[in-house]
Amino acid sequence: MGAGGRVILPRTGIGVDVHAYAAGDDPQPLWLGGLFWEGERGLSGHSDGDCVAHAAADALFSACGIGDLGTHFGTDRPEYAGASGTTLLGEAARIVREAGFEIGNIAVQFVANRPKFGPRREESQRVLSAAAGAPVSVTATTSDGLGFTGRGEGISAVATALVYPVAGSPSEDRPIG
Repeated sequence: MGAGGRVILPRTGIGVDVHAYAAGDDPQPLWLGGLFWEGERGLSGHSDGDCVAHAAADALFSACGIGDLGTHFGTDRPEYAGASGTTLLGEAARIVREAGFEIGNIAVQFVANRPKFGPRREESQRVLSAAAGAPVSVTATTSDGLGFTGRGEGISAVATALVYPVAGSPSEDRPIG
């Protein structure tokens, strides 16, 4: 129950992030799910291109109705050039909490042919959960050869987040939008 005996309802948000693989003449390291992937082709982007961490951060902002990844970390913010996805996720979690919300959990699924994610799933979940200060689960799939991910041109990720307003905070009465 919130202030005045009202029920505090959780809020959900969705985040999507897509990054193309870096050009062959500008190789980048692959950072995905908060982890470095030795020997894998990296993604292009303003920051490290970690679309798993970026989608998670965007889902948090969506759930709280406080903008999106571009609002907080856009290309007009040079201080975030090259920033790690875990740094952005941690900062997103801080912003969300500062806005009067707590994080229930974040779930992310990415679509790619590579890297082979299963053997490092637990490691990725630990790293992202530490960055968010809340449980983060990550799954991976392929697109069976269809679309830009199937052609090996990039990686996409979709995330959901569950947040809830902290009782007595201004967020408790904040409408979305």
